[in-house]
Amino acid sequence: MLDDIARRFRGQAPCADFVSLRVVRERSEALTVRRGVLQPVQSGDDLGAMITVVQGGGVGYAGTSDVSDAGLREAAQRALAWARGTAGRTVVDFSRVVMPRPQGSYRTPVRTPWTSVPLAERIDLVRAECARLAIDPRIVDWQASLWNIEVDTLYVTVDGARVDQHLSLVVPNLSATANEGTETQVRSLAGRGICRQGGLEVLDATGFHTQAPRIAREALELLEAPNCPSGKMFLLLAADQMYLQIHESIGHPLELDRILGDERNYAGTSFVTPEMFGTYRYGSRLLNVTFDPAVPGEFASYGFDDDGVKAERTHIIRDGVLLRPLGSAISQARAGLDGVANSRASSWNRAPIDRMANLNVEPGDASIDDLVAMVDHGVLMSSNCSWSIDDSRNKFQFGCEWGRLIDNGVLGAVVKKPNYRGISATFWRNLVRVGNGETRDVLGSPFCGKGEPNQIIRVGHASPACLFADVDVFGGE
Repeated sequence: MLDDIARRFRGQAPCADFVSLRVVRERSEALTVRRGVLQPVQSGDDLGAMITVVQGGGVGYAGTSDVSDAGLREAAQRALAWARGTAGRTVVDFSRVVMPRPQGSYRTPVRTPWTSVPLAERIDLVRAECARLAIDPRIVDWQASLWNIEVDTLYVTVDGARVDQHLSLVVPNLSATANEGTETQVRSLAGRGICRQGGLEVLDATGFHTQAPRIAREALELLEAPNCPSGKMFLLLAADQMYLQIHESIGHPLELDRILGDERNYAGTSFVTPEMFGTYRYGSRLLNVTFDPAVPGEFASYGFDDDGVKAERTHIIRDGVLLRPLGSAISQARAGLDGVANSRASSWNRAPIDRMANLNVEPGDASIDDLVAMVDHGVLMSSNCSWSIDDSRNKFQFGCEWGRLIDNGVLGAVVKKPNYRGISATFWRNLVRVGNGETRDVLGSPFCGKGEPNQIIRVGHASPACLFADVDVFGGE
């Protein structure tokens, strides 16, 4: 179907300096069982195309769900009209942006396809895990869910470029809510950060079939746990909290269009400036961050971005020094800075903008026992439950579902409502030890919002556990 649309498009394409077509088909299915009751099965099938035209230094975009010859012709003419209308009025002369002419493909490695198991059996999988959460009358709400998304994209240009990609995505989740009197506590599967590319094998890899009893048990333990203590202390963050710390205080502030001011009306600016790249100490010498859309199984893996740029592993921060922004080809031309292949759109009806993809903290050499042994007084926190960060992505505050005290190098009592706050510009410089590969997990989010009109996109973050010194920790009361 996508090939046929591309073939017919070439017959409708206008004469211009550059013309591309990006066709996207996305199919999805979401299964949820709550308190033992199957919720309505949600399914979707969406198809459309985005046409980009560059002419005379201007650029125009037009999306359409009408992929007939007439629909493609009308969208192409709208895009051409916008390109002519914006010529001489844009922040960059688009005729000077070298757009790639790629040839290639990418496909998510899948061992057990979603549809290889009948729908009734997929529902039974979810129902079984939901039942395993109900271990005590104080568990007052519990649910299990699975979400599958299959995305096919085809990118072509009138002068012969072609990239086709197929992404298979699975998002499992488990959660249990415990209540006693006025106290209510929630535990979930990695703070809802579990999302991977792949097939049903993702369920085994992420603990979907084994973690329900632990999640329910820990929700009950939190009912009787004391509040997290307050004060400056060591903070050990598990991977399922690190992913959001990376997302909010490294990913967003390094998106180049935000640095250039494009997001100021909606999602804010950044404390990072163009002059910082190459010299600014973003973190301690232990901090190494890579942009890596080629990691098999990570949620935002791909072979080419939505402008056809080939995706490659690149250090964004090396030994604590900020090297390059998360900037696509167009933003690179505007800023005169090297970037990465991160021009991404949420679907066919949005133009691509600068977005983080797989942004990962590289592992160090410490085991969990090594990390705990370094702490004389501190808290281990895992599973994010709340977040807040200012509009320059600098000052932040995060809360977690689960905490444990650490005293004299030994893990101690469970504490509830653990929170911490800091400033991005100094927090990462207090990184004192980085966990090894055994402490690492591959997580992410399906719901990263940005842009006007808004785009909700998928991101991946792999990280080991990390230890920070002199952090402002506080409890819920």
